[in-house]
Amino acid sequence: MVVCKFGGSSVADENQIKKVKAILDEDKNRKVAIVSAPGKRNKEDRKITDMLYECNSLVQQDRSCKRVFAEIGKRYLDIAAALKLDTKKLTLALDDVRRKIDAGSGTDYAASRGEYLSALLISEYLGWEFVDAADYIVINPDGTVNPISYERLATRLSTGSKYVIPGFYGASPEGVIKTFSRGGSDISGAIAARAVGAELYENWTDVSGMYSADPRVVENARVIPELTYVQVRELSDVGASVFHEEAIAPVIPVKIPINIKNTNRPQDPGTLISADADPRGLIGVSGKTGYSRLKLRKLMMFKKPGMRHALLTILHLYGVRPSYSLFGIDSIVWLFESKMATDTVLTSMCERLKKDFELDDVIFERGLSIIGIIGGHMDESEAFIDAVVALRDGGIHTNFVNFGVNRTTALIGVSEEDCTKAVQTIYEKVF
Repeated sequence: MVVCKFGGSSVADENQIKKVKAILDEDKNRKVAIVSAPGKRNKEDRKITDMLYECNSLVQQDRSCKRVFAEIGKRYLDIAAALKLDTKKLTLALDDVRRKIDAGSGTDYAASRGEYLSALLISEYLGWEFVDAADYIVINPDGTVNPISYERLATRLSTGSKYVIPGFYGASPEGVIKTFSRGGSDISGAIAARAVGAELYENWTDVSGMYSADPRVVENARVIPELTYVQVRELSDVGASVFHEEAIAPVIPVKIPINIKNTNRPQDPGTLISADADPRGLIGVSGKTGYSRLKLRKLMMFKKPGMRHALLTILHLYGVRPSYSLFGIDSIVWLFESKMATDTVLTSMCERLKKDFELDDVIFERGLSIIGIIGGHMDESEAFIDAVVALRDGGIHTNFVNFGVNRTTALIGVSEEDCTKAVQTIYEKVF
């Protein structure tokens, strides 16, 4: 069996949904489809999910979301009419969703309805069974998948039929609608693939796979034909947004391969992600902005047992959860997403850290980006050295380097304003 996930661009309008049907009809083994909410039809358009977030925000401010929701409803009804579907069932569903958003059902409920309505519509068009993710997928408080989800979904999908499942959401252990992070339909597809023991998980989007660099930044970037699970996670974590970095977790234990494909060019081979892949050499470079750096220093810092854990506990109290760590004999550097805390919060946190732990220095800095160079057996390559030299020769200051921690990734820190230039410079020099 093949499980297919279709992203927002793949279901943006009736013409895209017709392409989805053609793809599913082309292979009789494609029996489970996970669908996103309709995405943008053009640059000026809005994603349905963003509009639903706006509806919830308006309700929380005791304001009417009538105008915005009317626009959402029209989008779905126009698609249904163009596909020559009876709109009565969809109209009732829209009315129910609007009523519950108005009643204050919350952010997760509102955001999830884009996928819910999309799946209702597409299941009717295909003539496949609709399966509500909230009834079978359980999401833990920390956002991870509860293993009971696989058993529940496997039982539901065992009748030999064909199914459409809304992506992006499930329910808490208490049965309350809960979403994954944005882009989480990729995770929903992986859950379904594991539940049915799929031979392949196809992730359909609007590009022909994962690229060696962002093609909007690097003109001659190429599609990567093959990646390991680890490599795709590393690439996604440093800004390659084609595939959600957490979506490999459900399929790794059972070694289900993933194929990233293009809905608009289904003949393209795409990128295959598997446990058996063993690509050596350079694979890709990507950059991600929006980081801040916290630098702590204290003489004999690590002589005190539990020091690092105690420091992290304070960070967590202030809402800061580091993404990367660097260590010296008497120092720690943590990098975290800047949006986690305001300058006021960070100033207060630094004052407390310095006082409570008698630190010699506590400094935070904004405006950093992280460049990731991904490859196979990177610890045997000189590409990292070439990249650092190329940045220096290009007048780009390097804030930090992290190499040799694993065999897949080398990380380089540069300023936010240098991120794009750094990616271009490294690609030109070492790729």
